[in-house]
Amino acid sequence: MFSTLNSVSACLGCLPLTSLIMNKTRRSFFGKCGLFTGAMALKPMGVLGQDVVKRKRIAFLGTEVRTHSHSQHFLDRLALGYGWRGSWQEPRVDIASVYIDQFPQDGDLGRSRVKRYGLKLYPTIEQALTLGTGELAVDGVVIIAEHGKYPANEKGQRLYPRYEWFKECVKVFEKSGRSVPVFNDKHLSTTWAQCKEMVDDAKRLNFPFFAGSSLPVTRRMPSIDMPHNVPLKESVCVAYGGVDSYDIHALETAQCMSERRRGGEVGIRQVHALRGAKVWARLAEARHSDTRRLVVAALTRSHNLPVEGGYYTGKITFDWVRNTFSNPTAYFIDHNDGFRTTMVLTRIQDFNYAGLRADNDEIVSTQMYLPMPTHGSTTADFFHPLCRHIEDAVITGKVPYPAERTLLTSGMTLAGVESLHRGQVPIKTPQMNVRYKVGPESTYWSD
Repeated sequence: MFSTLNSVSACLGCLPLTSLIMNKTRRSFFGKCGLFTGAMALKPMGVLGQDVVKRKRIAFLGTEVRTHSHSQHFLDRLALGYGWRGSWQEPRVDIASVYIDQFPQDGDLGRSRVKRYGLKLYPTIEQALTLGTGELAVDGVVIIAEHGKYPANEKGQRLYPRYEWFKECVKVFEKSGRSVPVFNDKHLSTTWAQCKEMVDDAKRLNFPFFAGSSLPVTRRMPSIDMPHNVPLKESVCVAYGGVDSYDIHALETAQCMSERRRGGEVGIRQVHALRGAKVWARLAEARHSDTRRLVVAALTRSHNLPVEGGYYTGKITFDWVRNTFSNPTAYFIDHNDGFRTTMVLTRIQDFNYAGLRADNDEIVSTQMYLPMPTHGSTTADFFHPLCRHIEDAVITGKVPYPAERTLLTSGMTLAGVESLHRGQVPIKTPQMNVRYKVGPESTYWSD
């Protein structure tokens, strides 16, 4: 989307010199009479009477803004821009309002960022969406409820206010009689009922809604996608991080590839989470011979395997993996069509995918590139494409992928947490009978 100035400049560049002189004369005349500025005040007009395209405006809702918090990453990109296709991409939407829930004593950047970018801070979510008018006054909402000091429940889930903030937006939509696109960072909420309600609200009020993390849209090495509509047997992601935090990243890494299989996604029937030696004992079973192949294939894509004296301590085989990573966490996920997803969290510091085609026994593998930023020296460039998709959704009203993807990955995460909480037992998930399909187009950062 072009700014008014750029649009006018582009049009002026196409006019003959005589027309420019005549327009200058007219502006001089109307300006002296006080008519030209009055007309412009009534309705913004372009050259030769064309309407000027109005830029879309968003409300930004964040938990806290500090170095490398998610709110910092998104706010900076949406306000300042980001690198894209070998040039600097200026923001394509305007931030009309900001709501920040917490201002930490140490390292707070919220108020200084608002001042730096000339933004307006509002005390409530309702006011941020209405700009204090009582009616919805923005064209999109960005919910970044990640990081900050929030309580945890008995299962270890951090109770970020994603669901509560979303419902406040829905309340404004219902009161105003209209709705706008909404983006929600990472998983939806901490209960299946709340996650499902969020997706149902979006369908009921007919507004574009998408959510999730950077993993499905970041760069890939190699830069490949799962061929669309091919028969798949199993997906594996070997990654790192904690439960109810980085597991959602790993599950999305697998799901964005698995959903492209023939027939699309048909839902989840069971999730079984295991830890430590139980993971390797399960994988050693005969039924997981393909899973073992995929675990090894995924790890050969890693750039962070442990080494000694400058190289691996042995060939990357399943036995090497089992002996090298002593305390993994794994989710074994059974889909309704017999498809399997296996997620293994280790300490390798990257996200690696491998999937097995059922037609030719070919393994498709890649790394979702997520280089973690170091304090004060580098940025998390993998947020660039996600911000790009946010802008696209606000501008076009179309989302890059269905909300059902994040509904299911949220549900997988919840079931994995529940399985661990109950003593590493299988969790039946009849409620996750969610079907959806995606098209052949790719949505990751490929250029």
